This record gives sequence, structure tokens and C-alpha cells, in this order.
Amino acid sequence: MGHPRRDETAAALHAMLLNSARHELSRRRAQLGSVSGPEFDDLAQQAADDALVKISAKLEQFAGLSRFTTWAYKFVMFEISRLVSRHAWQREQPHADELVWERLADSPTTDPAQHLERSEQLALLTTAVDQLTARQREVFVAVALNDAPIDVLAIKLDSTRNAVYKNLFDARRSLRKSMAADGHPVFPEDRDRD
Repeated sequence: MGHPRRDETAAALHAMLLNSARHELSRRRAQLGSVSGPEFDDLAQQAADDALVKISAKLEQFAGLSRFTTWAYKFVMFEISRLVSRHAWQREQPHADELVWERLADSPTTDPAQHLERSEQLALLTTAVDQLTARQREVFVAVALNDAPIDVLAIKLDSTRNAVYKNLFDARRSLRKSMAADGHPVFPEDRDRD
């Protein structure tokens, strides 16, 4: 049964979580597109409900190293991040298809030398991308070339944000090395990171 004021305390905590969820959703409104009214309230309610369930399940893990509200706040923030990412993915799934490389040219040029140089660089980049692992290639094309949000791609790949970042980092490092091996200059900061 628990403490006699359990329900009252849970209701007060839920109200705080709901207020925090609404505030965070308002802050992230640009990521939600046209979500408003009942749908906005539903997302806030879902985040507060899910956070309360997780807090209740992990209550024994609260060590008292911070204020309880600060500890509880991280649960609602996690739920908001998850819901916003999932909502963005449902609205517009990331495109991880193979890229049409010719679309990457910065701007059309009439200078034959510049056109030839860009064509050669594009050919080298295409070859370097083809040498990446399948996961690195998928992540690189989706994030670096097609602007898919990392959180959205992590959901699509049933992975974590950190794993996607690691794949992207490894892909970029591999591409820098390939381009340097083919005689293209490597920036000093790239050398320092590898």
C-alpha cells in the first residue's frame, strides 16, 4: 500500500513533470512542425506519464546526491527527446538512399579546369564512401549528406545516439584518410584528431 500520502505526492510530482514537459515541448516547437492544441497536450501528457512510471520504478536508485526534482526532471527530458525524435521520424523519415553524387556540386561552373577538378574529387569521394562499412555508409549518407537528424536516425536504426555518432566519426576519419592518400590536403586539425 505504501505511504498514506503516496497518491497526493505522485499527483504533485506528475503536475511538476507535466509543467516541465510543456515547457520543453514549447522550447522544441520547431522540431514538432505543426503540432499544436490537443496533439501538443497529448505529447506533454505522454511524456509526464511515462516519466512518472520510470521514476516510480527507479525510486530506490535515488541516492540523494541532488535535489529530487532535479533527478526526476531528467526522466521527463529523456521522454521528451524520445517523443520529439519519434514524432519527427513519423512525419519525415530520413533518406538513407544512395546519393546521386552529381547533386553535390557547389555551383555550376563554366571553367573547364574547375569542372574537371570537381569531377575528380567527386569520383574519389564516391570511391572512398563505397569503401566504408555498410553501417558507416548508411549513417554518413543519411546524416552528413541528406541532413537526417541523429536522434531520428538512431530510432530508425534501432540504435543509440552515441552509436550513430561513433559511426559518423569513424566514417569521416576513414574518408579523410582516403582523400589524403589520394593526394588531397588534410587540414591540420584533422591530423590532430586521427
